[in-house]
Amino acid sequence: MNTDRLSNRLETVAKYIPAGAKFADIGSDHAYLPCYMLKKQKASFAIAGEVVDGPFLSAQKQVVNEGLSDVISVRKGNGLEVINDGEVDCITIAGMGGSLIAAILDDGKDKLRSVKRLVLQPNVSAYSIRIWLMENDWSLVTEEIIEEDDKIYEVLVAERGEGKKPYSSHIDAELLLGPYLSKERNQAFQKKWSMEKANWERIIGRLETANETEETAAKRQELSWKIALVQEVLGNESN
Repeated sequence: MNTDRLSNRLETVAKYIPAGAKFADIGSDHAYLPCYMLKKQKASFAIAGEVVDGPFLSAQKQVVNEGLSDVISVRKGNGLEVINDGEVDCITIAGMGGSLIAAILDDGKDKLRSVKRLVLQPNVSAYSIRIWLMENDWSLVTEEIIEEDDKIYEVLVAERGEGKKPYSSHIDAELLLGPYLSKERNQAFQKKWSMEKANWERIIGRLETANETEETAAKRQELSWKIALVQEVLGNESN
């Protein structure tokens, strides 16, 4: 992967950034995504945000080497604190846990006033992001799930609007599995959730032989609930 050719994961994120956008890439690492978007003239300005010294310096070096310092600002800071009010209209956050992404958005709510689109790629727990979006009046407008190098990634795209708009009466299952993804049910989706279901069933099996405590009982109840939701969507396809 480089600034001319992204991984499939980041390419999927890139395609949901609106043409000509001013965007902030939070946790930008080597600034591959901002450099790619500006080199291809698919965006007009980007902020590459990093909180760790190593990736921050790598991003700075990358942007200088590409001759893009006039259109990409590399900044060190925690989450959305690298953004000034009204500076961007799109935010991308990729390669982190869903709970962390939701926390970054929540901590930086005041920086979202001018933002029209969020493109989010959690490594785990997309559920946490869907909950945050719904509770904060961001409407999930589309989702995509892909497999790359034996790993499965979800990309969530949200815009300001009614938080519950994409959800049906099966909201619990759709929050966990995705309202769009659970309708499409592509191969990556079926693989991910069949594996998750099998793993949860193994954990329940181990809990059955453990000493009964409030904690183990609660864990078994939670996993049984998740298994039922996955089964509701996959049906016979999971067998």
